[in-house]
Amino acid sequence: MLVDDFDFTLPEDNIALRPANPRDSARMLVVRPNGDPLLTDSGVLSLPDWLEPGDALVFNDTKVIPAQLEGMRTRDGGEGARVSVTLHMRLDGSRWKAFARPAKRLKPGDRISFGHSGKICLYGALDATVENREEAEITLNFDFSGPMLDEAIMATGHIPLPPYIAAKRAEDDQDKTDYQTIYAREEGAVAAPTAGLHFTPLLMDALDERGIERHFVTLHVGAGTFLPVKADRTEDHKMHFESGTVTAQTADALNAVRARGGRIVSVGTTSLRLLESAARTDGVIEPWSGATDIFITPGYSFKAVDILMTNFHLPRSTLFMLVSAFAGFETMHAAYRHAIQSGYRFYSYGDSSLLFRNTK
Repeated sequence: MLVDDFDFTLPEDNIALRPANPRDSARMLVVRPNGDPLLTDSGVLSLPDWLEPGDALVFNDTKVIPAQLEGMRTRDGGEGARVSVTLHMRLDGSRWKAFARPAKRLKPGDRISFGHSGKICLYGALDATVENREEAEITLNFDFSGPMLDEAIMATGHIPLPPYIAAKRAEDDQDKTDYQTIYAREEGAVAAPTAGLHFTPLLMDALDERGIERHFVTLHVGAGTFLPVKADRTEDHKMHFESGTVTAQTADALNAVRARGGRIVSVGTTSLRLLESAARTDGVIEPWSGATDIFITPGYSFKAVDILMTNFHLPRSTLFMLVSAFAGFETMHAAYRHAIQSGYRFYSYGDSSLLFRNTK
């Protein structure tokens, strides 16, 4: 399909720069491709009313790290140049893949010293060597490894806000709370699994009272989620890998939900992509650990997920392609037209939608 098929015009006024307060007061557009009516204006706090006892919510418990690092490049003892990098995928104890800006200044063997602006880590400095570069992506080998490297990154980096927010305002202390789910546990994400930002203890209690199960998977969201699709056709786009895990315990629990007639409700596209990566063709979810570059576009046959809760996505993005595959191409275009006209707030800090899978 053409990437242009997934384009739409979004007024800037629809872009949320701050989340709803409280989080669960956000609006939620319910989209039922096989229901009547097709679209229903609702709210996040009403989520339990749209689910049935025995259904299971699947959350991504990844935790956002301060993966934006500002550094100074040095080469052969010569004059340095400022470089900004965003870590997006850990390779081992000391090595990360990262997006660099400006990347053209970098070549293998270059040294980058981070923290020169005053935020020096406990160990005095955070230095790395550029192992290789492919366009804007580099591989960094840090001088520290393991927990020592984690501590240095925490001390030196800052949270990389999505570009459509960062272009309009600077990061502040409130973002450290706002851009993290209340159940975040496994450190490693560059971006938040934003569908989960709407959940509060009050909403969790309401789901418990309704008899809705909750289970957790981990997919470390990478900076690739913000990259524009530059190809003209969807089949020519290359997805970046993201690391994730579905434990045997979680897989068994979700298979039991399906076996007794319950539905699997994915909180966010990250949970969905991981579950679909772990699912067999017959829908059985297997324990899974590794990196996935699954790219879901219309025509994809979903195996594991019945309902998807997700925010509103960018035009021409892989995530708008995913929701179009899940609920239907025409349906999602109609849903987004309605959302824009009705003043729904878009993107990471925006409102939510609840999508029922198109079964026709």
